[in-house]
Amino acid sequence: MDEIEWKHKPVESGYHAWLSYNKALPGAQLEQYRQWGGAIVSLEEQETIQAAAAELKLGLEAMLGHSVSAAPNQGQLHIALGTFDSLHVRYQSLFSEKEIEAAEAEGFVIRTSHADSCLAIGAASPAGVLYGVFHLLRLIGTGAAIDELAIISAPVNGLRMINHWDNFDGSIERGYAGNSFLYKNNRFTEDQERLRDYARMMASVGINAIAINNVNVHQEETLFITPTYLPQVAKLADIFRVYGIRLYLSINFASPIQIGGLETADPLELDVQGWWNNKASEIYAAIPDFGGFLVKADSENRPGPFTYGRDHAEGANMLAEALLPHGGIVIWRCFVYNCKQDWRDRKTDRARAAYDHFKPLDGRFNDNVVLQIKNGPLDFQVREPVSPLFGALEHTNQLIEFQITQEYTGQQRHLCYLVPQWKEILEFNTYAEGEKAPVKRVVDGSLWGNRINGMAAVTNVGEDWNWSGHLLAQANLYGYGRLAWNPDLTAEQIASEWIQLVFSLDAAIHDVISGLLMDSWSIYESYTAPLGIGWMVNPNHHYGPNVDGYEYSPWGTYHFADHKGIGVDRTVQTGTGYSAQYMGANAEVYNSLEHCPDELLLFFHHVPYTHVLHSGKTVIQHIYDNHFEGVERAAQLLSAWSSLQGRIKEELYSQVEERLREQARHAEEWRDQINTYFWRKSGIEDKHHRKIY
Repeated sequence: MDEIEWKHKPVESGYHAWLSYNKALPGAQLEQYRQWGGAIVSLEEQETIQAAAAELKLGLEAMLGHSVSAAPNQGQLHIALGTFDSLHVRYQSLFSEKEIEAAEAEGFVIRTSHADSCLAIGAASPAGVLYGVFHLLRLIGTGAAIDELAIISAPVNGLRMINHWDNFDGSIERGYAGNSFLYKNNRFTEDQERLRDYARMMASVGINAIAINNVNVHQEETLFITPTYLPQVAKLADIFRVYGIRLYLSINFASPIQIGGLETADPLELDVQGWWNNKASEIYAAIPDFGGFLVKADSENRPGPFTYGRDHAEGANMLAEALLPHGGIVIWRCFVYNCKQDWRDRKTDRARAAYDHFKPLDGRFNDNVVLQIKNGPLDFQVREPVSPLFGALEHTNQLIEFQITQEYTGQQRHLCYLVPQWKEILEFNTYAEGEKAPVKRVVDGSLWGNRINGMAAVTNVGEDWNWSGHLLAQANLYGYGRLAWNPDLTAEQIASEWIQLVFSLDAAIHDVISGLLMDSWSIYESYTAPLGIGWMVNPNHHYGPNVDGYEYSPWGTYHFADHKGIGVDRTVQTGTGYSAQYMGANAEVYNSLEHCPDELLLFFHHVPYTHVLHSGKTVIQHIYDNHFEGVERAAQLLSAWSSLQGRIKEELYSQVEERLREQARHAEEWRDQINTYFWRKSGIEDKHHRKIY
């Protein structure tokens, strides 16, 4: 097996993340691990199997503190890994037919067999073996017993995808962890070790698809599908392939014009169709397992089929036909809107756009097209309702899109553990097909039997040594992968795993960091945008408070605050009618001022500042109180973290301390700007007579 060597990075930088493979604590568990982990049997030369064996050797030697042989002595306890067929040659009765069937194509079985002196990791595919190895290392890294394992695990979602918004010049759109490690100065990176380490990290949490360039495709990235850059794209695909990951490219819909010399990109023109057919053949000749295209069209100045009077089904299907002979798919983003609202227009509503565009097209997309739908109707706000498209598209493949990178949730300068938010979204009941139809069953394809299904997310990684800028923001990347594999894991379980793998098995350390993570979303929400209105950020870069600053909402379009009240009327009777896009009880609850949940009140209703919430507070007092309390809670994050000084590695401690200090200061800025704005708007004083500037 090939050796994996630790890359030379600054000591304790966080570079190895949850693959740090910290030494196991002394005691009975360590002795158990050493008994089973003295030798590895791997009978297959296939490259992914060999990568799995190398990873297992690396992890065991680091955690157990002894060398691991490639051949056990007679009767020696050992770990065996491989596909079911290969393992059955040596271990005839290890796995039952029921277990093999339950593992499906990408899953795995881990079974302790005392009769065979073996702890076996088996799967139908090499990628499944790799996932099983990472799971066993996770068990050891979190201190679990391994002497009586009987684990069957298969991914719930078919596509578990990462979207990079990296640009070829090395910048990253909405990147908060340094520049790209994929590109620099319009060249592909030469840091092959870092690329492999990234692929290892992604495979360890079950990621099987990565789009390597920004959905807002610039001119240079348009050339990725040409002979100029295809060989370099293929080299990146070669690295990903070893770790079970298929490479995807974001493409420019107008490529036939920009690089093909045609006068049109009309999807119904035969010349355009022929151009894409030839282009697809060219790509697959270079990358036989190429995943397909990710497309942003007709939104935010991106070209698309609307230019030619065609709809999005016609645009997507044209590309899908080109990819079909090669087994590729088209991932078509539903982030499509064409309105920049005016404060005087209370009926135009960007929140309606995705549903209005795509609901009428349900059933018209080819079988190798999948719609990628943002989790909410707007744009990854700290609080917004679930997109009503989930549950509305019965005959169309669909993915849910999350944003790991914290564009509107603190930009990795603030701590905001997003897994609780994602869990809330996935558990949301759409009321499609009866009384119980949560979003997670829509996106995993089980509700309507969609062939292509799953999750996609905009990643938060960059060239910073710790990958994510804020060390604790790694938990969001880790958590996304784990949740995509198994949406039934709890946010607490995921946080606990990550803490133990990165920091320590020490219960006191674990409890402090877990408390920070689990409280952080509500803390960030409390001192930023209240009651679901959102968008109170500086234009373009979206960091920091600016109540009327958002570039697509001149004059406060997204909160309509005046001296009388605040909020957006999205009711059927007097507003934009957006609430009617939901099904069943959701439509009724959101449309009702009486029953709408407080946290979304101002998203759906325009109310006086004196409106009384279910909490018993008025809207204006809630705004004041939450922003003052948010500052106090942000300061408590820093105080809690300070209790860990001297108990965890100093460099890990100091980089988080620096970020939490900035968050505490910035929370005060949010409080002062938001509270002052609404005090001046409403003319109502804080009943506690706290200082408002």
